[in-house]
Amino acid sequence: MIGKFTVSVIVSNHFGVLNRVSGLYAKRNYNIDSLAVGETENPAYSRITIVSTGDDYMKEQVVRQLEKLHDVKKVVLLDPENSVGVEHMLIKLKAEGEAKADISQLINDYGGSVMDFSSDFITAEITGSSKKIDSFIEAARPLGILELCRSGLIAMIQGTKNIMSVANLDPEE
Repeated sequence: MIGKFTVSVIVSNHFGVLNRVSGLYAKRNYNIDSLAVGETENPAYSRITIVSTGDDYMKEQVVRQLEKLHDVKKVVLLDPENSVGVEHMLIKLKAEGEAKADISQLINDYGGSVMDFSSDFITAEITGSSKKIDSFIEAARPLGILELCRSGLIAMIQGTKNIMSVANLDPEE
């Protein structure tokens, strides 16, 4: 069955690692729906969160191939039922005349914050699930989107279990 899936990858924090990971997808003509990369609690490691769309075979292939890459320490296919994740978005909207009040209300309704504004635009940040971000975009579209930027999903395992312990990596190492 084809669907979205999320892979969390712990890698050595070195030059060129992201290129090798993304190159693996490119070689197989797999699309990356979203990609987020950042240092972990241990600066020696980075976490790469990749969202893709594919079938079970593709999921298995991605995990197996990522595990073979140099500098990849752990690959976890995140179960949506046992993980938490959010996206972050900045969006600039036209804000002329009476539209300002509607835009401010919409931003408040979605728990967002105004980051910048002038007489003719408002820039807001919204954080939440991909569905929440998509919903905000659709609600804002009639108001006039000037620009938007999404971070891509960041996600982790729920509860006390963490990817560093699953990978048998010492967070202080």
